[in-house]
Amino acid sequence: MSGSIPFYQKHHRHYDRGYRSTEAESKMRHYQSSSRYSAGTSLSATSRGLKVSSHSGLEENRLSPLPKRSKPSYLAVDKENQIIGYVVPIFRGSQEFATGLSDTEEARVRDTAVYMARRDLFTSGLEMERSEVTSRKEAMRESAERISLNKRIHEHEEHFKRMNEDSLMHAPEFVIKPRSHTVWEKQCVRLHCTVSGWPDPRVIWYKNNVAIDPLANPGKFKLESRYNVHLLEINKCDFDDTAQYRVSAMNSQGEQSAFASVVVKRFKGEIDETLPVPRLGPVSEYGITFQIHIVDTFGVSFGREGETMSLGCTVIIYPALHRYQPEIQWYRDDVLLPPSKWTHMHWSGDRATLTLTHLNKEDEGLYTLRVATKSGYETYSAYVFVRDADAEVEGAPGAPLDVRCLDANKDYIIVTWKQPAVEGGNSILGYFVDRCEVGTTHWVQCNDTPVKFARFPVTGLVEGRSYIFRVRAVNKSGISRPSRVSEPVAAMDPADRARMRGTSAPWTGQIIVTEEEPAEGIVPGKPCELQVTEATKNYVVLSWKPPGEKGLEGVMYYVEKCVSGTDNWQRVNTEIPVKSPRFALFDLAEGKSYLFRVRCCNSAGVGEPSEPTETITVGDKLDIPSAPGKVVPTRNTDTSVVVSWEASKDVKDLVGYYIEGSIVGSDVWEPCNNKPVKGTRFICHGLITGEQYVFRVRAVNAAGLSQFSPISEPVEVKAAIDLHLHSHTLPLWFPLCHSNILFYTTLFSCIHPTDTLLCLKQGQGQDLYASSILDQFDPIQRLIQTGSMWYIIHFIPTSPPSHVLGRGSSPAPPYGITVLECVQDSMVLSWKQPTFIGGADITGYFVDYRQVVDGVPGKWHEANVKAVSDRAYRVSELRENRKYQFQVRAANMAGVGIPSMPSDTFLCEEWTIAVPGPPHDLQVREVRSDSLVLLWKPPVYQGRDPVNGFYVDIKEGDAPEEAWRGVNTKAAEKTYLKVKNLKEGETYVLRVRAQNKAGVGKTSDFTEPVLALTKPGTKEIVVQVDDDGVISLNFEYSDLTPDSKFVWSKNYEEITDTSRLTIETKGSKSQMVFNSPGEDDVGVYSCLVTHTDGASSSYTLSEEDLKRLLKVSHDHKFPIIPLKSDLAVELQEKGKVRFWLQAEHMSANGKVDYVFNDNILSQGEKYKMNFDKNTGVIEMLMESLTPADEGTYTFQLKDGKATNQSSLVLIGDVFKELQKESEFQRKEWFRKQGPHFIEGLSWEVTPDCCVILKCKVGNMKKETSALWHKDGHQIKVDEHLGFAEGVLKLEIAQISRKDAGLYEVVLKDERGKDTSTLNLTDQGFKDLMNEVFSFIANTSTPLKITSTDEGIRLYTFVSIYNDLLQVTWHYKDSAISFSDRIKSGVVGEQLWLQITEPTEKDMGKYAIEFYDGKGGLRRTVELSGQAFDDAFAEFQRLKAAAIAERNRARVAGGLPDVVTIQEGKALNLTCNISGNPVPEVTWLKNDREITSDEHCILKFESGKFASFTITGVNTSDSGKYSILVKNKFGTESGDFTVSVFIPEEAGAKKK
Repeated sequence: MSGSIPFYQKHHRHYDRGYRSTEAESKMRHYQSSSRYSAGTSLSATSRGLKVSSHSGLEENRLSPLPKRSKPSYLAVDKENQIIGYVVPIFRGSQEFATGLSDTEEARVRDTAVYMARRDLFTSGLEMERSEVTSRKEAMRESAERISLNKRIHEHEEHFKRMNEDSLMHAPEFVIKPRSHTVWEKQCVRLHCTVSGWPDPRVIWYKNNVAIDPLANPGKFKLESRYNVHLLEINKCDFDDTAQYRVSAMNSQGEQSAFASVVVKRFKGEIDETLPVPRLGPVSEYGITFQIHIVDTFGVSFGREGETMSLGCTVIIYPALHRYQPEIQWYRDDVLLPPSKWTHMHWSGDRATLTLTHLNKEDEGLYTLRVATKSGYETYSAYVFVRDADAEVEGAPGAPLDVRCLDANKDYIIVTWKQPAVEGGNSILGYFVDRCEVGTTHWVQCNDTPVKFARFPVTGLVEGRSYIFRVRAVNKSGISRPSRVSEPVAAMDPADRARMRGTSAPWTGQIIVTEEEPAEGIVPGKPCELQVTEATKNYVVLSWKPPGEKGLEGVMYYVEKCVSGTDNWQRVNTEIPVKSPRFALFDLAEGKSYLFRVRCCNSAGVGEPSEPTETITVGDKLDIPSAPGKVVPTRNTDTSVVVSWEASKDVKDLVGYYIEGSIVGSDVWEPCNNKPVKGTRFICHGLITGEQYVFRVRAVNAAGLSQFSPISEPVEVKAAIDLHLHSHTLPLWFPLCHSNILFYTTLFSCIHPTDTLLCLKQGQGQDLYASSILDQFDPIQRLIQTGSMWYIIHFIPTSPPSHVLGRGSSPAPPYGITVLECVQDSMVLSWKQPTFIGGADITGYFVDYRQVVDGVPGKWHEANVKAVSDRAYRVSELRENRKYQFQVRAANMAGVGIPSMPSDTFLCEEWTIAVPGPPHDLQVREVRSDSLVLLWKPPVYQGRDPVNGFYVDIKEGDAPEEAWRGVNTKAAEKTYLKVKNLKEGETYVLRVRAQNKAGVGKTSDFTEPVLALTKPGTKEIVVQVDDDGVISLNFEYSDLTPDSKFVWSKNYEEITDTSRLTIETKGSKSQMVFNSPGEDDVGVYSCLVTHTDGASSSYTLSEEDLKRLLKVSHDHKFPIIPLKSDLAVELQEKGKVRFWLQAEHMSANGKVDYVFNDNILSQGEKYKMNFDKNTGVIEMLMESLTPADEGTYTFQLKDGKATNQSSLVLIGDVFKELQKESEFQRKEWFRKQGPHFIEGLSWEVTPDCCVILKCKVGNMKKETSALWHKDGHQIKVDEHLGFAEGVLKLEIAQISRKDAGLYEVVLKDERGKDTSTLNLTDQGFKDLMNEVFSFIANTSTPLKITSTDEGIRLYTFVSIYNDLLQVTWHYKDSAISFSDRIKSGVVGEQLWLQITEPTEKDMGKYAIEFYDGKGGLRRTVELSGQAFDDAFAEFQRLKAAAIAERNRARVAGGLPDVVTIQEGKALNLTCNISGNPVPEVTWLKNDREITSDEHCILKFESGKFASFTITGVNTSDSGKYSILVKNKFGTESGDFTVSVFIPEEAGAKKK
């Protein structure tokens, strides 16, 4: 191709043939190196009596015995010898062909070599139809055979109809298998087979395990099925038909396959040279040189999925030959495209066309047309972009692409694909994989849940069948369109092919013949080389090799898994063993670790397991790529931008990158490519001219899409500069001066309408012109027209430099080129880094040199082809005593910048001075208000002796040269120095001098002015020792840029050896960790943050600091785990023994060893260990203690490096007591499983002094009985026995001594019984009674005084009295001795003290004391004074009244109330009479006094007895009678009634 292109496109894969594949390059070299293009394919073979020589058109056949002939020419020329065309010679026969041949042989020969040669010559690639001649006999015989066969089949069908259909169902079986054939090219072949089975099997023919579709190749294949006889006819066989053919029969009962091989041979004989050469390719060119021109080309094209796109170019070949066809090849991304249903190629004679019938994203790429002749070739390339079709559901993702099938086996096929660039409205949740059997249109979804990983093993395939696959992406909005279907692939184990043998054929690979019959009755051995080939969180794929034994009967496999740390192997495929040595396991727990192994099996049994795999943790082994680095866009054309980026770091199995672009301010991102690109540079086409775009990039692998890279700086879509300037002008870059600071940028990006250009001629310093750009018509053109003079354009911007310093560009030129050393033929140069590094870090420098002769500079030459990273370089191969100038260019990922201004002219002569040369590369670090650190590199030229020190000079920035003063009086041994005692706000410059024994050498260039000022937010390095004892230096800087990095140094040399130090950076913090601190780590450590305004800090680690830090580290490294409580023991329910302690804090990695008598205990039936890492509680439980458990128990704790332990000694009485208590608790637990006493039997005294025996019970049921016993005898249940609210009670209302005894309660049901006893004898009874007495005493009333007729009585009342109550009466604090005059007693609830006939001597304080076994209770009263007088007077009165009452006349008794008597009877009544003196007695009747007579006799005898007698009563004696007695002390009467009845009247009344 002609025309110039920008430098960056020359290195782009779109324009560089060096990016082609190795295969394409080798083919290209083959076409260029061959002397001419072969016009045909040589044919050589021998047959009886026939000799055919090869015609290649290049050389004679060495096998031919004929003499050489002149080379024929088939070109047609006119009279002026101008080529006007080519000639096809006429085929002529030869009589030699028939010599010695029979008619049959002659026909055969005619049908083979001659006929094929004639066909090839005359048809020029078009096949002639060959008629097949069949004799009448053969036709009749075939017809008879068909009739016979149909008859037998019909008889069989009728027989089967009469039989039970179910009993005849069986799997397919080949009655007649197809037979292998070897045929000649262009012949037809038929493969027959007969299949039985019920239901009727479905028969499918396969070629090399791909189902044969007759419609896909019309006329090639013919399939017939009649009466269970199946036929495959292959018409006009060619080399491609050499294959293994398989017929598969399948019904509901099973599947069966049969195989046959077809080998197609080409006749290879000797053909007479008189025969024309078969024209199978382009015509030979016979020395003519063709020139190729590709015109009317296609440009960058854009299509959409589902559309049809045609790419075409017009090809002009000179000289033009009629019907001459060059070789036309189409490539996509340097891969040759074969014709397929997706790509159609056409050559019309002058135009090559490629038609993409159905665009998919797989079709995106760089398309190359390659037109080749013998004379050479020409290519043309352009990119084709394919956008996603409109989603069927709004927000759905784009379709996946590049679906491929890997590792095809009998049981499964691994399907891979690439993720789409467009995720839709939401991120992609996963993918669905669909399969379709070849020959059908039914798609089946293979996975129920979406898979995130872009690989998936599809299982459940039928062996021998061919499938195609597609993939759909899914997000929250919906499912994408399906991808383009994969190529067909057969479900067949590759190991089956390895176990087959055959003869090799170069055109097919293998002729397959099955092995001998397998041996039976042999159990297979172990599989070998078991490994995990793929592991994701969704599945794990295992692969292995079959056992080494040969000829085993059909071997299948069982796969077993085991959770790591256990020995519990579980069979995964329990129902059906797998046939191939591959297996995919699903439904594994993510995060768990497993081991796997495989067993072989056949009909003889199951073999031994293989060696297990290593422990595999279920999870994605492939991480999502890290985000790409900085993105740099560069102008390209009016509609395209070149985007470069930093590759993702530490990425595995990278698929490529997706680029997205967005118009500034729109916040709408569009994909720039829909097919991942591998490189880190891409041209984004289809952009809008004049718009500002930003770009971002993301990486992709099978695990998914990475995060987006940082967004690039905006770039305007506009054609880049393509000026052809004078060789001595700056082509793209111009130095810009602004406030003594040098800036650089491209011409088109820097010009601003209000800025001013100053053009100065070199060496003069006067303005050629100075005006506004708006006033100048064409200053750039004026500059270009200056012929031999070299100009510098100075640019003075009126706005800040930010608008001219375009990012995404190459660096500005370096400056300050100096010579560090000079020898005879080389010079060492140094230079300063550009002030503007462009859009990315500087990756290296290129040095150019030129010789200056008599002041005239010569041509520039490259000093280094490979970029150098240092700012110093030795330029070699110079000439001594010659003068040279140098220029330096800086390079970054955006490209190589323009060269610097030429240096001063240096003479190349060897330095012989004794003192050292100048130090170089001065750098200022750690600028503070009062100090800074200066770094430099030692001089390259050391002088006569080695350099032994350095001096640093300093002066104020605006001070004269005389102001230089030394910083250090003693030479510094190192190449850095901290300058102190600076004045805040002052500007300084510094320089360095080196010395050796000869003296002090040249001064270095001074630094740029440095302002002594501590910038806001400046932080220093902090040393820390963490809990693990790790010593680290930490530095933090918050104002990071996207390109900033933390660079750590020791003694100001960047740390590259990580054996002693580990550097970790997260966000704005960076940490340097000492791996093994020691004396070698003493030094000055500094940290510099790149792409900032010099952020840096240092820390000096001295020996004393190291010792102090090591001590702190040791304390942290070997800490003691603090304990909240030491090891203790306690008893739990059921008598369990719990040993426990509690730690203050332990991490999740903490461990505990349980030790007994120096033996480590392990978890088991006897010991149960628990460790709660949240609370720090560690415990060990034992069901019970036995004598063997006596000893010392220890818990040993370990948490990282922290340790501790605690012990407990259980020996002797301590152990026995614990064991006893444990056994008791154990029994108690069993007791409580049935009805039991929660609280044992006890007594309670109520306020009314009743005694209640009670107990609290639990676990009671309705069937539970409660029996009370006293002294072994059951107490009858009465109203005092009750049970409520879990309390059983027995009430003793009036307790007495007879209630003393042994009480017992028995709870009993079918679960068991429990007993509780209470001893109320002796002391127990006393305690109870004392409590009763206490209650009685507390109810007593205050002691009171009363009088009786006998004397004075003191008394108190109690609520209830008990006969066993003990009280003591006191008089004047002394117990009273009772006598006849002073007595005590109880009347009901009254306790009294009686003083009979009291006197004044009885006056005093009286008390009654109640005894309750404790302190008792005392009631007192004062019987003296007025109280005694009143009581005594009352006593006298009562005494007199008592005497009167005692002597008063009384009717003591003896008289009835009513007397009923029969008439005529005698009535005699007597009553007692008392009184002193003897009373007078008077009888009254009806209140009238009566006297004694014969009828009524009244008597009073002995002063005591009064009698009333009626000798014979009559009715007149009825009435009311009274007796009246009277003396001086009183009168009393007694009444009675007498009723007299007559017997006759009584009887009449009854009637």
